[in-house]
Amino acid sequence: MHFEGVAIGLLVFVIIGVFHPMVIKTEYYYGKKVWPIYFIIGWLFIGFSIFTENTILSIILGVIGFSCLWSIGELIEQEQRVKKGWFPKNPNR
Repeated sequence: MHFEGVAIGLLVFVIIGVFHPMVIKTEYYYGKKVWPIYFIIGWLFIGFSIFTENTILSIILGVIGFSCLWSIGELIEQEQRVKKGWFPKNPNR
């Protein structure tokens, strides 16, 4: 029996679960102006994924990289959600 697929699925689920609140907190404290950080980190993880010998680690690094890139769009959408009043606006920013 092979459990690699289940392990990868679980880790992808956890990574997506971590990125969701991370995007919300990032927008709350810094706004969408930090999107270049997500861009750079995303491409770094994708690059590490390409050169990693271990298949499962390579997959996880790739998922983290693409989750960072996906988060750029989510940051922009989160700003719109805040404007609509769906999420609180940071009064100190």
